[in-house]
Amino acid sequence: MDIYTIIFLALAVFIFLRLRSVLGQRTGSERPYDRAAPTVAQRTQDNNNVVPMPGTVIDQAPMPPNADVTPADRWKDIAEPGTPLAAGLDGIAAQDSSFDPKHFLSGARSAYEMIVLAFANGDRRALKDLLSSEVYESFDAVIKDREKHEQKTETRFVSIDKAELVSAEARDRAAQLTVRFVSQMISVTRDKTGAIVDGNPDKVADITDVWTFARDTSSRDPNWKLVGTGSAG
Repeated sequence: MDIYTIIFLALAVFIFLRLRSVLGQRTGSERPYDRAAPTVAQRTQDNNNVVPMPGTVIDQAPMPPNADVTPADRWKDIAEPGTPLAAGLDGIAAQDSSFDPKHFLSGARSAYEMIVLAFANGDRRALKDLLSSEVYESFDAVIKDREKHEQKTETRFVSIDKAELVSAEARDRAAQLTVRFVSQMISVTRDKTGAIVDGNPDKVADITDVWTFARDTSSRDPNWKLVGTGSAG
């Protein structure tokens, strides 16, 4: 191998490791694979279903469970005191003192973009690292259908305008967080001749997705995985 081949291989490995260190994605125009997330109770009945989403280890000092923080400040800019969301975050923090919702949301934004693009590109290897088995099967079914009809999807993000927590739940060893993503993207699907069968390459679409991520808080693995997808009208 010449020096340029070695450089490209090194860059490919770096990019792959970098992607795994943040989180995930999904495509805009195709939504037949939306799946409701299993409840925390259902997930604790089957440890194989308690799946984590790739993310970096918390890179700051964890907040002790009994830290001197007022309820009004603990989840500032994330959840209002006394709300079900705040109570859910309290439950997760009680199980994992290193939990930081802002750090989580930063990773979730990256994961969202990665999963969308991996799905559009039919990148099964990337999707397997980011999705639970149930969600992966749904995504894979759509990819197989595209391949059967010799279609290709092109998706490009214009912006991710918002990523906000809408619910949180903790029970036994399972933590579950649901995020609403508001984004703008361009997506088009073409057949083997290049003719457009879905989408518009010149139109920016407003997309709202509601995704649920989960992990086992008793595990040393800090990763979360996508366990449920949905879209908001």
